[in-house]
Amino acid sequence: MNPKDSNKIMRLQVPTVARTKRSRGFTLAEVSIALAIIVMVFASIILAYTQATYRAQWTGYSLAAESLAMRQIEQARSARWDPADPSGAVNQIYSLVLLNSNLTSRVLTGYTWTNLDLPSSGSNYIRATNFVTIKPMPPVAGSPNGTNIMVRVDTVWPFRWGTTKRLVTNTICTYVAPDNKDPGDLF
Repeated sequence: MNPKDSNKIMRLQVPTVARTKRSRGFTLAEVSIALAIIVMVFASIILAYTQATYRAQWTGYSLAAESLAMRQIEQARSARWDPADPSGAVNQIYSLVLLNSNLTSRVLTGYTWTNLDLPSSGSNYIRATNFVTIKPMPPVAGSPNGTNIMVRVDTVWPFRWGTTKRLVTNTICTYVAPDNKDPGDLF
């Protein structure tokens, strides 16, 4: 290497492109299409968030209504019922629907209403109605006192999806067998 060349600064030259009017920026059509794509992407993201919010709210209401129906079913399961008792004093299961009840063709129906167990403030509450049906089932072999009964609870609650208000029903059904306990031994 030549010592004179070591003091020289090495320069890189990039060929320059002649700038024309067309290469200075984006056209109005390109900007409009890019904005339209961005608007569609953000609109779909906002729509997805609102739909997820509605679905989460519906899920909370549905779980609260299911809990309300299960509470009624558990009352039926814990009630004492012995059709063999001649006095009828141990047939507590029918007291579940005696208030607001109707007896047609041996099927006992009734209803109760209450608020769903949801976090609320002020008058922000949702009312639900439990329709309880107690229906005797045909005798089954092995059932000592004849028949079993079916207890069905339909919990109806309103839900507003956007501008539409709909009634939604959660249904739970169970079969109850007689206690077959000594009527004198209540507890």
